[in-house]
Amino acid sequence: MTKGFVHQFESFGSVDGPGVRFIVFLSGCNYRCKYCHNPDTWKMSDGHEYSADDVLKEALSCRAYWGKKGGITVSGGEPLLQIDFLLELFSKAKELGISTCIDTAGGPFTDEGEWFGKFKKLMEVTDILLVDIKHIDEDEHKKLVGHGRANVEKMFRYLDEIHKDIWIRHVLVPDITDNDEYLLRTRDFIRTLHNVKRVEILPYHGLGAVKYKDLGIDYVLKDTESPSQERVENARKILECDKYDGWRA
Repeated sequence: MTKGFVHQFESFGSVDGPGVRFIVFLSGCNYRCKYCHNPDTWKMSDGHEYSADDVLKEALSCRAYWGKKGGITVSGGEPLLQIDFLLELFSKAKELGISTCIDTAGGPFTDEGEWFGKFKKLMEVTDILLVDIKHIDEDEHKKLVGHGRANVEKMFRYLDEIHKDIWIRHVLVPDITDNDEYLLRTRDFIRTLHNVKRVEILPYHGLGAVKYKDLGIDYVLKDTESPSQERVENARKILECDKYDGWRA
């Protein structure tokens, strides 16, 4: 039995996948996004250990609220860092007829070796993924999260190849991602994919700044304002969000 490190649960999530979801926030992340509002999830060891059965027991107590569309979404942190636990959890969830969703930035992805074999098995018991496009530019991606994006693009291509449904999310940050050139490049990338069911713009906010203060971490975007509604609508138009918004699972 594999134990997972869990940061927290949310019993009634309405924006993290189709329908009403039970959200499992796992601890541990290999990215250090400048706008991250949950720095308290970075260290895996800060989480509480749970078995897959423990998590399912918590989730099933909320099943009455899910209806036909809802289910379990595993977020983070970065859930793919705990792929063994995720595979066991979702395998057991599917035996119970539960809808499964992963919220990921794709940072741990590789298409090589044992990890990729596990990922392929995981996709067999995963219904949909919410996938972040942190930044479309390689150099800017490194500045933003501390890592390149080549492996993430490979993940997008693989998910497209196996026809796995995805929702794309993109955080709009003034002076970082709120740039028409980058937005157009992001749109062109999305247009090459055939498995995209929804595209969402998430306006940057600094509500997590207090957590950085409590943890003694410098928050580099402390002087950054949220984008205006005009800029949000501009991004939605460029990324053709309305083209996908009619879809519901």
